[in-house]
Amino acid sequence: MNYRKLTPSMSLLLAFEASARHESFTRAAQELSLTQSAVSRQVQALEAMLNLELFTREGKRIVPTDIGRAYMTEIAQALTLIRTATLQALTANAPKTQLRVATLPTFGAKWLLPRLHRFYQAHPDLQIDLDSRIGAADFATQDLDAAIVVGDGRWPDVIAHRLYAEELVLVGNPATLPFARKSKRGAVPTIKALEGLTLLRVRSFPDAWREWCAHSGLPHDALRPGPSFELTSHLIQAVVAGIGVGLVPRMLVEDELREKRLLSPFEAVASSRSYYLVYPERAQRHPVLIAFRDWLLQELAAPDAAR
Repeated sequence: MNYRKLTPSMSLLLAFEASARHESFTRAAQELSLTQSAVSRQVQALEAMLNLELFTREGKRIVPTDIGRAYMTEIAQALTLIRTATLQALTANAPKTQLRVATLPTFGAKWLLPRLHRFYQAHPDLQIDLDSRIGAADFATQDLDAAIVVGDGRWPDVIAHRLYAEELVLVGNPATLPFARKSKRGAVPTIKALEGLTLLRVRSFPDAWREWCAHSGLPHDALRPGPSFELTSHLIQAVVAGIGVGLVPRMLVEDELREKRLLSPFEAVASSRSYYLVYPERAQRHPVLIAFRDWLLQELAAPDAAR
C-alpha cells in the first residue's frame, strides 16, 4: 500500500471537507479564502489520488456520494482534533487574560453591555472580546472561547450553564394598545382585545405566538401574523413605531416599559427556551471563562437581574 495515498495533503482535505459540508464549491471557497476553481481542482485532485468519486455533480450543485459523506464525517473529526491541538499549543504559554465570547445581538446590547462595567470593576486585568452572532456557535471552526445562546439546552459536545429562563411579554405602544392604559397589569388576554392587531415575529423563534396563545387559551389561527425580523432589537423598534405588537423576552424591554414607550397589559409567560452560556470542554479551565461564568451567574441571580 502506498502510504502517501493514505495521507492526502491538508489543502486537499480542507477543500474536500468544506465542499462536502456546504455542498458547494463556491461557499467552500468563501470560507477558505480561495477561488471556486481552486477548490474544485483540489477536490478533483483528491478524487484522482484516491481513485474514488466523492461527489455527484448536478449542474452547479454538488452532492457527496455515500462514500464521500462517510469520508467527510471522519475527516471533519480529524480536522477538529488538529485544530484543537494547534490552538492548545499556540495558547499554552500565552497569558490567560482575554476571552472571546459570542452573544446574541439584542441580549448583548440591552442586558450584557450595560452591566459589563461591573465585571471590569471586579476583574480590571481581564478582557472580554464580544462578537454578535445569531444561532449556535461552532467551536470547531470559529475562533471562540464561549457563547451566550438561547434554546432548550440540548447541544452536543459543549458544557452548558443555564442563565435565565425566558419569559415572554406581549408589548405594544400606547397608540396600538389603548385599552392597556385602562386595564390592570395581568389582565386576561381575549380575542376581542387582540382583534385587528398585527403580530410581529422573530425568525429565530417561529413558534413564539403559538406557545403564547396556547398558554392563554386563545386560538392561534384567529390572530393576524405580520412581518418577521432577524433581530429582536428590530422587532422592538417596530413595536415602538406602532407597526404591530410583539412577544419579546421581558428582560430586553424593561427600559421601554419603565419609560412608558411600550405597554404590557398581560402577565409574562414562560417560553420553552432559556439563555445559556456554552463552551467546549477544552475551555473549561480557562481562568477568564471561569471568572466570566461566575460573574454572569451572580448577576442573573440578583433581584434586579431583569433591570
